[in-house]
Amino acid sequence: MIRRTQQDKLRQLATKYPFVTITGPRQSGKSTLAEMTFPDYRRVSLEDLDNRAFAAEDPHGFIATYPARIIIDEVQRVPSLLSYLQTHADRERQTGLYILTGSQNTELMEAVDQSLAGRVGILTLLPFSHEEMRAAGCES
Repeated sequence: MIRRTQQDKLRQLATKYPFVTITGPRQSGKSTLAEMTFPDYRRVSLEDLDNRAFAAEDPHGFIATYPARIIIDEVQRVPSLLSYLQTHADRERQTGLYILTGSQNTELMEAVDQSLAGRVGILTLLPFSHEEMRAAGCES
């Protein structure tokens, strides 16, 4: 695995906020970064139709199943879940509850800004930088 320069920033944000949202273009490594940085967190993908339906149709049950230390991939698939997560985080009063990943789009960012204002650190991840490629020995 190639170490990402954003890993330290991601860890730092998780100590300050209940949520950290990792956005960026498709295939930029958002899920991999989250899993590398937080190997002890469980991961659930809302790309999976069953998980998506569970989150959309029973958000309380979803949160009871995934109450903390969770990576939620493709969170933009169920934007209504964010309001439920916000209420849960306000009750829990902990940092680092959820790492959210999603492709960068206006709708996701509006939902995050509206539902999680003041509770979320945002990290934008781009594809590998020259520095990261060099450090991994992938560039000559």
